[in-house]
Amino acid sequence: MPQQHSHFLPYRNGQLHLREIAPSGEQPRQPVLMLHGSMSNGKVFYTESGKGLACLLAQRGHPVYVMDVFGNGQSKPRLTGGEEFGQTEVITEQIPLVHDWIVKRHQQALHWLGHSWGTILLASHLVRFPKRRPQVQTLSGFASKKTIYSNHLKRKFMVNLIWNRFCPMLTRRYGYFPAKRFKLGMDNETTASLLANVEWVNSSQWRDQDGFCYHAASRQFDWPPSWFFAGQGDSVLGNKNDVRAFLRDSDNHNAKLSVLSQHNGNRQDYDHTGLLVHPDAFNDHLPDFADWLAQQEAASESQAN
Repeated sequence: MPQQHSHFLPYRNGQLHLREIAPSGEQPRQPVLMLHGSMSNGKVFYTESGKGLACLLAQRGHPVYVMDVFGNGQSKPRLTGGEEFGQTEVITEQIPLVHDWIVKRHQQALHWLGHSWGTILLASHLVRFPKRRPQVQTLSGFASKKTIYSNHLKRKFMVNLIWNRFCPMLTRRYGYFPAKRFKLGMDNETTASLLANVEWVNSSQWRDQDGFCYHAASRQFDWPPSWFFAGQGDSVLGNKNDVRAFLRDSDNHNAKLSVLSQHNGNRQDYDHTGLLVHPDAFNDHLPDFADWLAQQEAASESQAN
């Protein structure tokens, strides 16, 4: 079983937590950086008993690093209310801090992958800082959308009522969004993160609070090889049509998109987290994904020679 170790990188008035899952074998492949989504933390990718996508990729020879954004997971300190940082700081400060630390350690390009909103933040960093591109081997997204265009019946309850109204109300009361307390997610969110998320989910615009337009920048960006996954059973949070729309809106036209369904030959109609954590996933699409990472490394090495 791959060995696990936690690193704590100094950041602001605390520490960013980075979980390392060490590779098996003597010839490790390129490192992998994983970023969780909104109201979540890195545990969506691994368990201490050796389960999860992070552990699978480590068994395939990849050094894997799972990031907890500031205030979430094992990053310190925990949210108490009144914090003035949000997703902009993840894009412009936290992702580069972690990425540079890993590159310095391994002297190799990284595979980037995210679950849900984590992929949107990774993609945002790439188009905002295009000089980072040579250091990113691939970009992959699991149930990752920015805007919810779909009109599924659940949208009226989950987005229009809960996300757009109830969640902001809670942030005003507590000074942050207590998602865990109200059983709306694995972890909590700062007010700034929640409000920025609500704005992006409800708008076709892809623009930061400082005015930077990610959509305009993406038109000039050369995306790395990309593979996105959507579960047929994910009706709202990662609806297949909304995942497809993000690839269109970000001009990532060469990305591969797989809709995971029994109709398409998969074992399940996976839901929002099931495509990462369901036991069947590890004998279904996840081994294929691991093979694809190895193929991209081989293709890159071949071109370099």
